[in-house]
Amino acid sequence: MIAVPTGSARKHRRSDIGRALDVAEALCRRQGVRLTKLRRAVLELVLESGHPVGAYELLGKLDAHVGAKAPATIYRALNFLIAHRCVHRIESLNAFVACVDLGDPHDSQFMICTDCGNAVEIHDEAIARALKRQSEKQGFELSEQIIELRGRCTSCQSKQPHA
Repeated sequence: MIAVPTGSARKHRRSDIGRALDVAEALCRRQGVRLTKLRRAVLELVLESGHPVGAYELLGKLDAHVGAKAPATIYRALNFLIAHRCVHRIESLNAFVACVDLGDPHDSQFMICTDCGNAVEIHDEAIARALKRQSEKQGFELSEQIIELRGRCTSCQSKQPHA
């Protein structure tokens, strides 16, 4: 199992962002698709955010970069990035985070702090395999796994324990 913070504890350095963008570019090339200027800018903003970020927050920041003004523009770019496994959507927050392992397609799980909003991406293959086995056993055609756990991170627990 791999657990990687997607929140402020994981704020990317400029060199990390550059490497991630290069990996995304190569990944898209291998898949025969283009990481356009807009898609790259959206991915860069998601990487820079250091926390789950909503489409409208991205739209506000993107306007300064490439002049995008329509929400549909952002959603098309995000859908492309999700489809090509560069970004994950955290369903319960309606927010997006960069994939922590761009070059390796995987099923992820997320632990989301209800106090600070930080998210930790987990790659637990045993969980993914167990769900696939159960789906097959039930004759259920699984299209995607979305697992989000809500609770409090260590940092928030240490600041103010629950009563």
